[in-house]
Amino acid sequence: MNTLIWIGQVALAAVFLVAGWAKLVAYKKLIKTLENRRNTLLIEMSPAQGRAVGILEIVGALGVIMPPALTPAALVPDYLLVRMAAAGLALLMVAATIYHFRRKESAAPAIATFLLTLFVIVGRWPH
Repeated sequence: MNTLIWIGQVALAAVFLVAGWAKLVAYKKLIKTLENRRNTLLIEMSPAQGRAVGILEIVGALGVIMPPALTPAALVPDYLLVRMAAAGLALLMVAATIYHFRRKESAAPAIATFLLTLFVIVGRWPH
């Protein structure tokens, strides 16, 4: 089971590292591509908001895969840092789901990612 949870953690980190990096490096190009591809409403996030979300995604992704040797001592027991980082990403995905529902868009990717964060939180919960 530990291997399966690690696979979930790595997948979660990969998703959020890529998404966060795209928001930090090429936010305007990303937004134009999304708006042109979907024929939907304009994306209602400023570049500063996009960068903030990108930073949160990258920090959460790093927290999910942080090795115990580099983790502060208070956060090592029972994978506390991993659970806190996954919980932060889960909250971010709840906000993303609400955002997509309000825009009448598919929220399936946000919901799937939310479920993956729950898998990591429950899998790393102390027994």
